Amino acid sequence: MSDTIAIKQQLVDCIRMLEQADIMDYNGHCSIRTEQGMFINIGSCQRSALTVADICHIDMEGQVLEGSGKPPLEFHLHAGMYRARPDVQAVVHAHPKWSTFLTMTGQEYLPVFAQGSLVYPMPVLDSPNSINNKVMADRLAATLGDKSAALMKSHGAVTVGKSIVEAFVLANYMEENAYRQYMAMQIGKPYAFSEHEISMCREKLWNEQLFKRTWDHFRAKLN
Repeated sequence: MSDTIAIKQQLVDCIRMLEQADIMDYNGHCSIRTEQGMFINIGSCQRSALTVADICHIDMEGQVLEGSGKPPLEFHLHAGMYRARPDVQAVVHAHPKWSTFLTMTGQEYLPVFAQGSLVYPMPVLDSPNSINNKVMADRLAATLGDKSAALMKSHGAVTVGKSIVEAFVLANYMEENAYRQYMAMQIGKPYAFSEHEISMCREKLWNEQLFKRTWDHFRAKLN
């Protein structure tokens, strides 16, 4: 398998895993940076039945360099991340329900779950608008800053990483944390990790081997 096909397949696996985990629906997109721009799924693709044929190669202006079909309108979101963050090599954008519920009510994302604390504190873009132009993309990038994840009010979320594995895993941790926070709120006030506990979690849990193990857990469930 060529390197290009392998990279595209990794992107396909990421999107299909997010869809199976109910983090991504019929919308949403993921990308991997390239020297010319990025690989990204086409906007019209069926996320649950994605193949490498649904991945296109575009430049940072959205022009298709290779592949059939057009990129999603929100390719600007990905381009904005890559412009602002040279360290970022992959981007995940989805509309996870539990995380989005928090933004609908103005409820702060709390670190209630060890893995979920890796993306705390969680910045929030104070707009539900689509990130389908450069102005909104730059606004989201400024909101994200040097963090690894951000929420968008009544819209969705973005995670970034030095690999698609990292961006995928952080999206999963974020949504699992939001689910646990929501459920705990039905009983009472959730316990939030202290700064020291968050630091300990980051020291222990932020490593490529554990990220790969989480990826492999979900990858094994793919049909």
